[in-house]
Amino acid sequence: MHTPRSIAIDAALEAGRIIRKHFGKLDGVEYKGEIDVVTVADHEAEAAVLERLTGAFPDFGVLAEESGTRDGNGGSSSRWVVDPLDGTTNFANANPHICVSIGLEQDGRVTLGVVYDPMRDELFIAERGSGATCNGKRIHVTDTSVFLQSMLATGFPYDLEKRAENLERFQHFTHLTRAVRRVGAAALDLCFVANGRFDGFWESGLKPWDSAAGSLMVLEAGGTVTDYYGEEYWIDSPGLIATNGHVHNDLLAGLRPGS
Repeated sequence: MHTPRSIAIDAALEAGRIIRKHFGKLDGVEYKGEIDVVTVADHEAEAAVLERLTGAFPDFGVLAEESGTRDGNGGSSSRWVVDPLDGTTNFANANPHICVSIGLEQDGRVTLGVVYDPMRDELFIAERGSGATCNGKRIHVTDTSVFLQSMLATGFPYDLEKRAENLERFQHFTHLTRAVRRVGAAALDLCFVANGRFDGFWESGLKPWDSAAGSLMVLEAGGTVTDYYGEEYWIDSPGLIATNGHVHNDLLAGLRPGS
């Protein structure tokens, strides 16, 4: 019997195969905003993912980056939250920091997250209350507690006018930590917090499909996820902070609105 977990994994792996097929060809790049790109791989991967998800669970709704929202057949409170290719700007320039992200939201709370990095062949899975894994092995956040020794990551919005604020924060934290990185795929960045490659991550203006699976990954790996006010993070919150927990207050102090 198929489960949401098994179907989400199958869908993510199939999307990964499509992405690898197109990687490096740089064909079919279009703009859906001033600098926000979409590619043939985005569309093909999303179609493959949705075919599997909705075919197995027709009652579940869907929120997907390229095709938007669709209701399920039975009015279920469950919905899939899908980013078929997170890091499209990277992909369009043959940068391999990309992934597929699939979350399952039930009664307003994410209960399952599947993130697949097709270029490293790393499959991240988290289920609420059951921990997080990478390629079948349990993963955990770091135990770094000294902010100066931490390594952070962030992202910048596609809205050019809103970038200045985060540039100031980037500079601020560069002076307070060991390093700050901007690598361009929020879902994968969150998985890197979950498995200890980063100690923390922050970004404002994320869409639900950017953070649904990854935020659960951090929580289930023992980390902390909040909004910029330190309150519980929801996938429609305007700002996200995800850390190992130990450096959370340090990061929060520099991001809290009005700080």
